[in-house]
Amino acid sequence: MNVQQALAARISANKFDTAHELTPEEVEALVAAAMEAPSAFNIQHARFLVVRDPAARAALQQVAYGQQKVRDAAATFVVLGDTRGAERLPLIAERSREAGLLDAAGAAGFAAKGQDAYAGKPAFAREEAIRSASMAAMALMLAATERGLASGPMIGFDPEALRREFHIDERYLPVMMIAVGRAAPGNWPRKPRLQPGEALVDDARPGLTHAFS
Repeated sequence: MNVQQALAARISANKFDTAHELTPEEVEALVAAAMEAPSAFNIQHARFLVVRDPAARAALQQVAYGQQKVRDAAATFVVLGDTRGAERLPLIAERSREAGLLDAAGAAGFAAKGQDAYAGKPAFAREEAIRSASMAAMALMLAATERGLASGPMIGFDPEALRREFHIDERYLPVMMIAVGRAAPGNWPRKPRLQPGEALVDDARPGLTHAFS
């Protein structure tokens, strides 16, 4: 299955096979795929709590306003965005140096430039955490589709209850949950999308009015 096929095949599933389980290796493979997503300064803001234990899924279901898919799916990935991700830039830059992409001075300069971009800008840091975590979430869902799995992204949950129940530090922003498992009968088919011409202004130029003006 190529990327275009995965995009066309993916649905937002609500019904899952309750007998299906994900192995730790499968969970790690999905997160590895998610971490291939782009992020500003390669900060890789996305973090994942994976809830698989039946009792833990029951607790998470209450946080998610009783949504049954949280209980039924093999696992629910809680996607977090690290609002202080720039703090890890020295480590990230050092790995680029070790890979031969930067020399020592270049690595130090890259880390300093990235950290300076976020310094004193909590709103910007929050926005970037959401953007990066969202791109990682989409990559995870495409990887799940490629493997014959269904996924159901959701924003219907109480973030503060989630923090309390699963002891999530304030630096990590709950961005979304993704239920993942084998689809059960009864899911909605793929819903129609807007056509490209309804969402696109091609060859935009400064000063010209267009459909979004």
